[in-house]
Amino acid sequence: MSLLPQTVTVRVPGSTSNCGAGFDTLGLALEVYNRVTLSVASVNGPQPQSEADARAQAMVEAAVALFYAKTGRAPQGFCYHVEGEVPPARGLGSSVTVIAGVMAGLDALLATGLSRHQLVEMATELEGHPDNASAGILGGFCVARCDPATGAYRDTIRFEVGEEIAFVVVSPTVELLTKESRGALPRALPYFDAVRSINSAAYVVAAFAARDYARLRDAAGDFMHEPYRLPKIKGASAAMAAGLQAGAFTGWLSGSGSSVLCVAASGIAGGVGAAMAGAFRAVGVASEVRVLRADNAGLRVE
Repeated sequence: MSLLPQTVTVRVPGSTSNCGAGFDTLGLALEVYNRVTLSVASVNGPQPQSEADARAQAMVEAAVALFYAKTGRAPQGFCYHVEGEVPPARGLGSSVTVIAGVMAGLDALLATGLSRHQLVEMATELEGHPDNASAGILGGFCVARCDPATGAYRDTIRFEVGEEIAFVVVSPTVELLTKESRGALPRALPYFDAVRSINSAAYVVAAFAARDYARLRDAAGDFMHEPYRLPKIKGASAAMAAGLQAGAFTGWLSGSGSSVLCVAASGIAGGVGAAMAGAFRAVGVASEVRVLRADNAGLRVE
């Protein structure tokens, strides 16, 4: 009988969600990662020293409580450490990297044998939507489904994404919490705005499923959330337009922002990123450019 580990590290990719009009449904894992390390300890870790630390600790505590509630295991002390490249509050799924990393780490430490489906289900319960949860845990391009009556997670269909396309993510130096961004959304939509968004989301899914990425050109139009969120991010609309002018296939607001993303052929991704950053710079906003490939592996215990 093998001994259980005393320390475990879980690597979780960041992700972009909504992917245009696929609000709370579509997610895509990216090659940018956070690592969550858990170690068995007699007492829990140190108190948070900053607002960002406090937000992370609140997510950890919620993930731990749900893990023990679902598995029926007796709580035990542990220390945790989160490090990596996924910036918080930029629309790149940083909260899922923490939540999923903690749950998968506890699963490994306690040998509870949770499936990835169960991890997505639990992360969705905490997140309130499955787009980043499915992508961060499963990898690839994910179409997630929830029960229309209860909102509970049901299933995900995922597709692998080819290396011939790049995802150019430009993040202005401003945080935008999902809770705050959702406050900008209307209580009701014009009927034909919903129809146009459904058409766009379906076509984007078909293009990824067929791996016919050139058909993404101008395909990710959204009328459900971007018209209400983009104006709150100075320079974001101009940055996406600049990326398209530089040759990108399509672009979208990543999650609830503040990052914007363009999908481009790998060979021109650098130029697309420079054009997008230039648009932010023209209105006095500093930004960080990341040229990323899709991550097709998802969460990994190292």
